[in-house]
Amino acid sequence: MNLPDPSVADSGSDETQPTIVSSGVHRLRGEHWSAASDDLIEEVPVALVYNGISHAVMLASPADLEDFALGFSLSEGILGRAGELYDIEINVACEGITVDLSIASERFAGLKERRRQLAGRTGCGLCGVESLAGLPPMPQVLPGGAAAVSPAAIREALRQLPHCQVMRQRCGSAHAAAWADAQGNIVCVREDVGRHNALDKLIGALSRSGAAGDGNGFVVVTSRASYEMVQKTASAGLPALVAVSAPTALAVRQARAVGLLLAGFARADGLVVYAGGEYLAGDTAAPAPAILM
Repeated sequence: MNLPDPSVADSGSDETQPTIVSSGVHRLRGEHWSAASDDLIEEVPVALVYNGISHAVMLASPADLEDFALGFSLSEGILGRAGELYDIEINVACEGITVDLSIASERFAGLKERRRQLAGRTGCGLCGVESLAGLPPMPQVLPGGAAAVSPAAIREALRQLPHCQVMRQRCGSAHAAAWADAQGNIVCVREDVGRHNALDKLIGALSRSGAAGDGNGFVVVTSRASYEMVQKTASAGLPALVAVSAPTALAVRQARAVGLLLAGFARADGLVVYAGGEYLAGDTAAPAPAILM
């Protein structure tokens, strides 16, 4: 059987470049082949450059890149607050996208010192960190002043979230990270081919807009809850993380250490609470876990 080469064309774009492309495909249904088109999520190298010095290159969906750059900078400890970012410029080239960030001089000095300490060390494979010395610092213990989260609010957020996932509706391959208020209403959502990127974009958007308000709400993600997801959520001062899949043991230990409500396997008919069960509201509040890792 001879099948022609599929074609790929841009479809949809934002301020940088298309986030979704349309590709010619050959679809099999039963015994019948047909020519069709399919939407694919785009994935491009994004270089983050601080005061003229390139720091990291990430593969990401080319949407909401200003939110991504700010959120990454905050969650990785490069910046301590949004006000330390003075300017962002996005430049598109054939090989990818460069995001140039102008940051406070004291933060840039800290970044250069971190890079100097990491020079020549061997890799440990943790999301681009070059050595154990380069791990982000442990987040501070959360103040615990946020409103408790109810299972009903989590169910409502899970009900609303699929309707907010525009890229997933078209491609089926995008992760989402959303901020929901105490009633479970989705306030802000960001999508990306990478789960960490989606969460960084959300953190950046919340920092820029103040949409998280007084922190009474929770983050919900369409992925597992790994160490990095807990670290990023806690570093942003957000009190709760709800995932549709499982956490890792390290993520649970860290969530318990910093006082983060961590729930996994979130569904319309239930969830599993791994840390911070005392922060669940209502009659279904979970007891403290009997076994600590």
